[in-house]
Amino acid sequence: MERRFDTILFIAVMALLAIGVVMVYSSSSIVAMKRYNDGYYFLKKQLFFASVGVFFMLVVSRIDYRIYQRLAYPLLGVALISLVLVLIPQAGTDIAGARRWFRVGGFTFQPAEFMKLVMVIYMAHSLSKKGERVKAFSVGIVPHIMVLGFTLLLMMLQPDFGTSMAIAAVVFIMLYSAGARVTHLLSLALLSLPAVYLLVFRVAYRKKRIMAFLNPWDDPQNVGFQIVQSFLAFGSGGAFGAGLGEGRQKMFYLPESFTDFIFSNIAEETGLLGVIVIITLFFTVIFCGLKMSFRMSDPFGRYLALGLTLVIGLQAFINMAVVMGLLPTKGLPLPFISYGGSSIVMTLIGVGILLNISSHEGRT
Repeated sequence: MERRFDTILFIAVMALLAIGVVMVYSSSSIVAMKRYNDGYYFLKKQLFFASVGVFFMLVVSRIDYRIYQRLAYPLLGVALISLVLVLIPQAGTDIAGARRWFRVGGFTFQPAEFMKLVMVIYMAHSLSKKGERVKAFSVGIVPHIMVLGFTLLLMMLQPDFGTSMAIAAVVFIMLYSAGARVTHLLSLALLSLPAVYLLVFRVAYRKKRIMAFLNPWDDPQNVGFQIVQSFLAFGSGGAFGAGLGEGRQKMFYLPESFTDFIFSNIAEETGLLGVIVIITLFFTVIFCGLKMSFRMSDPFGRYLALGLTLVIGLQAFINMAVVMGLLPTKGLPLPFISYGGSSIVMTLIGVGILLNISSHEGRT
């Protein structure tokens, strides 16, 4: 008889999702009224995205996770083709100088979000098949780095530096957890430094972000504007916040107040208490995912649970670190909370897979 899935994980995710819907409305209503003469514009879309995501999460939670092992390579092929197609002007949509989206009707889909999920499935399948052979450079490193390298190339052409680095980090951690030699991984990291340097310091807007990170107060009205406004939001929130809906930074001061920088608005309106609640919920999700991974006797399930948890945990950490000035600005949404369809739906599908894995804990 099949066990019930992890209820604590489900409750934590639904709590984050509910907070996200409320905070998207609080952060976006003024902007929505100005742009669309409808203060509920972004709220209605977020509710739709969340509903679709929850539906797929519940459906996927009933599908045996082991089916993805057989679908790993077909899914990888589809994901790579989508990353190629989005670069074609007739297929992909250019928004603010980046070609990362397909537009279907009034909605957009970001194939990079699909690739995050597929990359974890591919890595889990490959690592579970290779076993101890992952210690050999030609077997454990070369094929994975070739797939990763081609993926990152396509994503950098969009360009999408933040998601690229997040995917690379997940792949490296999964390789390490599978037993890949540290010397091999360190060598690859060192060899990649010149490329990272060129991508960061030889691209004007990324260099400006680094400068703003190092000293945002040097130019608070230009390159340092966003992070300075985020600091002001955190500082004015105090212990208990200004009150839900009472934040000031969302009033056209803080850019991306309901997308990448929504955590700043949460800090301003709910204070340190709200920040602690959000961090605790994410720690709960990460703890449940890692516990699941440690308890799985099936190697594929173990690596799949680890990878899916890393995708959520690393993205949450990076987003929160960015808005608190601990990392340079990157365009990564806060999982379950930031406004956006592709991110919410694909992340909830990943949670659905985790929920199914949890119902198989301890079984082969």
